[in-house]
Amino acid sequence: MAKRKQSTSTMVDNLKTILYAALIAVVIRTFFFEPFFIPSGSMVPTLLVGDYIFVAKYAYGYTHFSFPFSPDFFSGRIPAGMPRRGDVVVFRLPRDTSVDYVKRVIGLPGDNIQVTNGQLLVNGDQVARMDDGNYTDDSSGEPIVVEEFTEDLPGGKDHLILKQSSDGFMNNTPVYTVPAGHLFMMGDNRDNSLDSRVLDDVGYVPVENVLGPATIIFFSIDLQYPWYEIWEWPFEIRWNRLLHHVS
Repeated sequence: MAKRKQSTSTMVDNLKTILYAALIAVVIRTFFFEPFFIPSGSMVPTLLVGDYIFVAKYAYGYTHFSFPFSPDFFSGRIPAGMPRRGDVVVFRLPRDTSVDYVKRVIGLPGDNIQVTNGQLLVNGDQVARMDDGNYTDDSSGEPIVVEEFTEDLPGGKDHLILKQSSDGFMNNTPVYTVPAGHLFMMGDNRDNSLDSRVLDDVGYVPVENVLGPATIIFFSIDLQYPWYEIWEWPFEIRWNRLLHHVS
């Protein structure tokens, strides 16, 4: 009888420990840091396919999207906060808020954004960029040699971008005027990114949809092998990207 009581007590203690651990995890994920996986090459070279990042949920304040299951019990941000131009952020896709996207903030409310012959213009001014040579992008499977540039956004935020072409709609757009309470997003892999340039797919992103800025790459693995080939994992970890700051 004593052994049965002891066993029951141990089980209850174990359940309490699991419950407390789950509660702590939910609190951290909701209010502090949430992990995300990078599945596409739209942000190469800043983020690679197979990167795992932490997003700082507290940086711009909280919205109903910050909470599990996104309960619609309030609107706006508490406390109010605004991403800065050049921040890499994770946001909920406006047309389908069950989908998370990661892009860079290019346009703020009231800005005029345009791309002409592959060159970004913000409020009518051509954004300065410096040619850094060639880059081999293998995010789509087959390696492609593209041009790499350092782009210097207004406000002093510089970052790397890739360019493959200066032709086509994505490189020759109309002028986009960012509405109040919205942001204009673009991927750093400019010719391999579905972003705000396509209004009926991504378009202008409400500030409320932004979950937070990407802060750090906590793990990264080259996914050229199927996930089930576990024996390859130790050789495919990108050790040089671990704990790498996202800029």
